[in-house]
Amino acid sequence: MREKINVKTGGKLYIAGEYSVLTPGQSAIIKNIDIFMNAEISFLGESEDRNDEKIEYADKNKEKNDFKKYEIFSDMFDYSVSLEYDKNYSLIQETVVVVNEYLENKGIDTKPFKLRITGKMEKDGKKYGIGSSGSVTVLVVKAMFELYSRKLALEAEFKGQRSEVLEDLASKDTMFKLSSYVLLKRGDNGSMGDIACIAYGNLVAYKSFDREKIQKEIREKTMEEVLELDWGYEIEELRCSGNYEFLVGWTKKPSISKDMINLVKSSINQDFLKKVEKIVQNLKMAMKNGDKMEIKKNILENGNELKKLKEEIYSEELVELIEATENLDICAKSSGSGGGDCGIAISFSKKDSEILIERWKSVGIELLYKSEL
Repeated sequence: MREKINVKTGGKLYIAGEYSVLTPGQSAIIKNIDIFMNAEISFLGESEDRNDEKIEYADKNKEKNDFKKYEIFSDMFDYSVSLEYDKNYSLIQETVVVVNEYLENKGIDTKPFKLRITGKMEKDGKKYGIGSSGSVTVLVVKAMFELYSRKLALEAEFKGQRSEVLEDLASKDTMFKLSSYVLLKRGDNGSMGDIACIAYGNLVAYKSFDREKIQKEIREKTMEEVLELDWGYEIEELRCSGNYEFLVGWTKKPSISKDMINLVKSSINQDFLKKVEKIVQNLKMAMKNGDKMEIKKNILENGNELKKLKEEIYSEELVELIEATENLDICAKSSGSGGGDCGIAISFSKKDSEILIERWKSVGIELLYKSEL
């Protein structure tokens, strides 16, 4: 019986450093959100080929025929596709093609599979804004890595290279780099901080790299050459000392990150970058040390810098989300591109957390997620 493999990836929200992290060399702190997308993946059996016609095995036809054999479904849409181009599925399809090339470069024979993706990061047709495009990209990479890891582990003839290749397929850093490669190739304008957080599935400190430089390398060099380069990013998994709660308030007002970035980026200057980098580094140290007052101070300072950067970042709903913390042992700010979607709060009192949740509810803000920080 053909083995079905299940994997999942979560979402992310920025605690500090959004917008500044778009500039290479700047840092951010990003929290994993355990609201998951799921993937079920399995190789297609001989009797399950999508293309029932007899296959011509001439080299010139093989790739086209293989493209037709894949079966990909996402519950975002009401139909499934092969690897033949479909606008709605293009991100998923391009991710599959890139991972196939990566595997083939490692000497692994790829073959068609069935992939089923479920778990919408939205409600009533309104997205949460916790990184669904990043999550689905990492999800496809992770699913394919797991599928081929299981296959290789069973193949005795692969013994010579098995341990090195299996190590690559288990690497969070490889998942990050390959997922970023897909998005950069598509012209994505993000920092890739969301990919770092989702690939590592943890609270991370992330230092951004020069995406334009890597995009140029992608255009001019082979995938193998680009992946071997030192891109210049840094990813550090963080552990917060102290028993604090992390809460996410959803405004139910969707925001388009790409549009917000295009609106705000012209306002980013060296003064903003310098101040926010200092805030991020101070906050990272405060979280490691469990320094409550420093955490509060730096969260509020980062929020104020965002307000000064562009007034559109703080929608009316996000202002209400933050004002609801008044006289509570809690600090809060917008998260990510702003203009809607979500805000975050760090609570130092479980009792105050419950009060905040009720206050949010009274102004139409939904508690989306709560966990220990």
